[in-house]
Amino acid sequence: MTMPDLVRVPDLEPDAIRAAHGTIPEAFKDAPQYVHEGLSARLGVPVVVKVETANPIRSFKGRGTWVAVAALAGEGRIGPDRPIVCVSAGNFGQGVAYAARAHGIPAVVFCSTRANPGKVARMRALGAQVIEHGEDFDTARGASEAYVAAHDAELLVDGEDPRISTGAATLALELTDAVAVGSLPTPAAILVPVGNGALLNGIGSWLRYAAPATRIIGVQATLADAMTRSWRAGRPVDTDSAATYADGIASRVAIPQAVALMVGRVDEMRTV
Repeated sequence: MTMPDLVRVPDLEPDAIRAAHGTIPEAFKDAPQYVHEGLSARLGVPVVVKVETANPIRSFKGRGTWVAVAALAGEGRIGPDRPIVCVSAGNFGQGVAYAARAHGIPAVVFCSTRANPGKVARMRALGAQVIEHGEDFDTARGASEAYVAAHDAELLVDGEDPRISTGAATLALELTDAVAVGSLPTPAAILVPVGNGALLNGIGSWLRYAAPATRIIGVQATLADAMTRSWRAGRPVDTDSAATYADGIASRVAIPQAVALMVGRVDEMRTV
């Protein structure tokens, strides 16, 4: 099978995704996936769900953060004397903290003052230094960039480093592997929640190879739709605010690298 015309990135090629799956800790791999009888009956078609909360950080983010942190450590860009810095609403920061701790690397996580207190506590429990700054995710992101400029540190931006999407793509790999052995039906469409696009681009990268007929649909909150507007415009489009109770996808600044990768990997964007 061949991929359609899209931005080619070595880290998002099928071989790289398959190799990444072999490096991710067992705790984050092979999450439960099954046909949900209730949803299937309600919609009149088989509906497959994949449960990505049965792991140490209760989120799929542990896949991509592990791949990215391990790669940065291997390149010598982070180490015991050179911390990794990120901004997070809580899940990405937990993933970075988990991987950094395993590699013996200090982690500094910026979040807004409105971040989920339970997630903030969990990031600290995983060994990260958490700095709360500003009233939203993107204000905290600006503070993280200033911190990196003032310290000898490496900034990891969710959606910017393609290796985060590489790890996220392993989720889709597990789905198509199950289809290949007859455990799940072939999906006609995949619906992916979208914040900054890392998960969407990872899933899109794998499915364009393994299931090219499957439609890839990104879903955003109506009042936090920067990536939807960007995809429709074909360029990054920021919004003045991002209002949704789903704090993990409340981003008002589009990541240019992620917007570029959406071309050819995404069939449709919807807001709800």
